[in-house]
This record gives sequence, structure tokens and C-alpha cells, in this order.
Amino acid sequence: MAEQHSSKGIMWATIVVAAILIAIIYPLTANKGGSTATTGNAADEADIRIQPVAKFELAKAAPAAATGPRDGATIYNTVCGACHNTGAAGAPKIDDKGAWAPRLAQGKDALIKSVTNGKNAMPPKGGATLSDEEIKGVVEYVIGKAK
Repeated sequence: MAEQHSSKGIMWATIVVAAILIAIIYPLTANKGGSTATTGNAADEADIRIQPVAKFELAKAAPAAATGPRDGATIYNTVCGACHNTGAAGAPKIDDKGAWAPRLAQGKDALIKSVTNGKNAMPPKGGATLSDEEIKGVVEYVIGKAK
């Protein structure tokens, strides 16, 4: 029976020590305010800590400032040259006089109409925003190069 008595003593001693530790540690770790303001503040802090490292947004580029009509060479090199320098999508190359001969025979007005409305794989106005004056300038440039 002595063994039961000593194990009961050890059990009660362990319980007392645990109660004392809980009484000391609990007040140090407990939330003293307990209000929703403190909890809300903690939520805000957590949101700040888990923000993504970077954000990526797509936006339309601002249109270039219009400085007046561009000359034919500039338009050709920026818009038309992509296809007419390489012959892409069946476009006649700028230096291929044989390919341009039947087109030049139709006259300048027919070429302007083809550029304005599009022809075959070429979209209207070459896929760019061009004024009538700019289209005339680029057609004159191409006629000069193709002759």
C-alpha cells in the first residue's frame, strides 16, 4: 500500500506544479484587450505581411503625339516595309520592278485605292492609322522606288 501512497503524492505534486506554471504563464500570453479593435488591427497587420511581392497591371499605351503628317519614306519604313521588304504574304518587294509594273500601269489612283481599302493580305491602310495625305505620300514614295 505504500506504493500507492507515494504515487498519489507524485500525482498531486505534478498537478500543483502544473497549476502554478499555468497561473504564471497564462497572464503573460493572454490577449489583454480582447476587443475587436485589437483583433481588427491584427487582421490588418496580417494582410500587410502577406501582400504579394509584386503587382502586374496591363494598360494601354498613350498614343504618340501627332506632330503632323509623316513623309512617305518614314511611313514605308515603319508600316509597309515589314512586308514589302521581305515579300511576306505575297507582297511585292519594293525593288522587284517586274512585280510592280502591272500595278504601276493601273495608275497612282488605283494604288491609293488599294492602300486605302486593302488588297489580298494587306489590311486597309496597311493596318495603321494613316491620313489620306500620308497614304498619297507613301504611294508616291513606292512609285519612285519601284520605277
